[in-house]
Amino acid sequence: MKKRALVVDDEPDIRELLSITLEQMGLEVVTAAKLTKARKLLDSEHFDLCLTDMNMPDGNGLELVDHVQACHPHLPIAMISAYGNMAIAIEALKKGAFDFISKPLELIRLRNIVQSALKLDQGEAERNLSSTSLIGTSSAMESLKQQIRRVARSQAPIFISGESGSGKELVARAIHVLGPRSAGPFIPVNCGAIPSELMESEFFGHNKGSFTGAHQDKQGLFQAANGGTLLLDEIADLPLEMQVKLLRAIQEKSIRPVGAEDEIPVDVRILSATHKNLAKEVQSNQFRQDLFYRINVIELPVPSLRERKDDIPQLAKTFLERFASESDLPVPTLSDEALKALLEYSFPGNIRELENTLERAFTLCHGSAISHEDLQLQTETLSIEQLHQRTKSSTQSAEEFDSIDDYLATIEKDMLVSALEKNRWNKTVTAKELGISFRQIRHKLKKFGIE
Repeated sequence: MKKRALVVDDEPDIRELLSITLEQMGLEVVTAAKLTKARKLLDSEHFDLCLTDMNMPDGNGLELVDHVQACHPHLPIAMISAYGNMAIAIEALKKGAFDFISKPLELIRLRNIVQSALKLDQGEAERNLSSTSLIGTSSAMESLKQQIRRVARSQAPIFISGESGSGKELVARAIHVLGPRSAGPFIPVNCGAIPSELMESEFFGHNKGSFTGAHQDKQGLFQAANGGTLLLDEIADLPLEMQVKLLRAIQEKSIRPVGAEDEIPVDVRILSATHKNLAKEVQSNQFRQDLFYRINVIELPVPSLRERKDDIPQLAKTFLERFASESDLPVPTLSDEALKALLEYSFPGNIRELENTLERAFTLCHGSAISHEDLQLQTETLSIEQLHQRTKSSTQSAEEFDSIDDYLATIEKDMLVSALEKNRWNKTVTAKELGISFRQIRHKLKKFGIE
């Protein structure tokens, strides 16, 4: 059976153009020149897609978006807006529109929107998140999962906010997996980890010979994510000059590789994330207001671990099972005292800190259960600078690391390699010298990838 599309526009030429294009794609097309007729058709017939113009004789397209969201929430509806009228397009996305297309119509863009919309399963909104890595059944997590189900169906840019270590990238992956682009690539990029002089090349690619060292053509991140999702993690760390170029790429849906004369169209859904307060960054002129409005069509706040402590037992069980599987060792249990300590701890580093804490405890415990002492929860919060003053064995500056756990892991690895070299890589002797068990040293070797 053919998929059916409803085209709502008061201009006969536009209705004809859309009808021809959609019919060439194998769709059955029904048209309406007024909102009243469109509502009657929607309420009496089945459609797989709706395209609506903004300005209609008896109202505007936003009213139809509201009607679809209220009465037919599983139906993807896309807005056709006048060229340059981004405020209306963004308002439509906030109301639940699947996507938008500007006049004059670009047929390639139209086909991309239609193809993406038709990939949505009518029952997908009820699909669970078991195929993702989101763990937890607390009220905060259930609310987050419901929001993910809703925003995954649209193509609206999503801004994922939350503290460091709260799982923002996992949320982005879940949005990708549950959306119509799940068969396409998911490309995460840490904006703060790219040297400023290489940013344009990394994002947009470059042509051979465009600068010193450009020995061959290189595909950028936008092209790598074509047909899929691009996550701009720690977007607040982008320099202002790059923010301008990123804004243009998002607006025009095209990029120009360094050294190229022509722009290349790209079909990418943009998700962004940061642990910083982006609104404050805008106020202090560290982040462009126009880019902020463009990426922040819908904000999705990720709860901290403090707001979802009911999930700690399930998270702990999952982490311990994974550590045991990776080390080919039995899964230890948490003692009542250890679980109580975890539930009472504030976890400023959120899930990442919980994972690191349990991994350390996993290597330290000698029996079949992890004790309170094995957790070694910090009662005092030390800064990277304080740790650097206390520890003299590391050859790297503490300021180079993103977190205390990363810094400590580097020190631990250096000490382990040094002891192994001293003992001619005899693991038994090295373990005894370091005061750890053979089980612990075996786990550490696997953890750090040391052969």
